[in-house]
Amino acid sequence: MKFRAIEMSATDKTFLDGRVQVVVGDITKQDVEAIVNAANSSLLGGGGVDGAIHRAGGPEILEECREIRRTRFPEGLPTGEAVITTGGKLSALYVIHTVGPIFGEQHGKEAELLANCYHNSLTLAVEKNLTSVAFPAISTGVYGYPLDQAAEVSSRTIENFLATDRQLKEVRLVFFQARDAEVFLRNQKFSE
Repeated sequence: MKFRAIEMSATDKTFLDGRVQVVVGDITKQDVEAIVNAANSSLLGGGGVDGAIHRAGGPEILEECREIRRTRFPEGLPTGEAVITTGGKLSALYVIHTVGPIFGEQHGKEAELLANCYHNSLTLAVEKNLTSVAFPAISTGVYGYPLDQAAEVSSRTIENFLATDRQLKEVRLVFFQARDAEVFLRNQKFSE
């Protein structure tokens, strides 16, 4: 798979020697090997990022999600866990589905569960021998996780993971709106 260069805007920035990119764009159009879906526990599609990925990727993604539910997670994917399916019609080969925490409903474990979403998704990417993955801002939409706090958790988790992994060459953090990317950039904790 060839990767196109992406256009950088004023909010786009790189960290960790270029291994992490912060961009504004559409997660479904990212030219990476895997994109991460901020899924709900049913794995059967929904609104926001989840619905957009299922619509753009086509029925193959839903078919594999149904099989995962049937065989591995009949009660639904637990918060913080991650599974991988085909990318279907997306340019990404795979979709990594993870369920973020609903802010205020996890008895003080929101940060731990959000960190697990990023860590477990990155672990799956490495297990599949992938070198590039794109994340949305997990749990910051209807699940209500404050973007400034999510920025701290996600940046620390990604940096800690990449400190011991050499396989992943690119972790792209994709924000649908520039203002969300700006909040992330003000609150991220990457070492420069």
